[in-house]
Amino acid sequence: MRPLPFGLAVALVTLVLDQATKLGLLFVADLPVREPVVLAPFAQLIVVWNRGVSYGLFQQDSALGRWILVAVSLVASVALSVWMARAGSRWLAGSLGLIVGGAIGNAIDRAAYGAVFDFVHLHAGTWSWYVFNVADAGIVFGVVGLLYDGLVLERRRAPATQDPA
Repeated sequence: MRPLPFGLAVALVTLVLDQATKLGLLFVADLPVREPVVLAPFAQLIVVWNRGVSYGLFQQDSALGRWILVAVSLVASVALSVWMARAGSRWLAGSLGLIVGGAIGNAIDRAAYGAVFDFVHLHAGTWSWYVFNVADAGIVFGVVGLLYDGLVLERRRAPATQDPA
């Protein structure tokens, strides 16, 4: 499979998994009524409505702020999709697809609910990681993939230069 179709497929799978888990937990499992659901001593499902961006930064309580974040997510998704179309490898296209799928998934939440539905809570004793969702995980793994591509794979693809001695 060529890079662009692969990246688009990754974006679609990420988006579908994100929205399916959110809709299932909200409307089928009725998580808002049943929370917390303990999965393990270090993991539980809870309901958090994030009106900000990553880690709850830049909280937006106004309609204008909400729609600005939706617009920024969509513009970023288009820009990353253009990059994906120019990607020379499936690794790079797949990493971009994870980010695009996650960004669109969270933008759908903002448009539909005014906030992003986060539900996975990891913790150990008094230490607590931020609450996240499938879209957030896709974005994080996509960024890790971009870093790996730029720092490791790009060097492998670059032709060896000879020392003019």
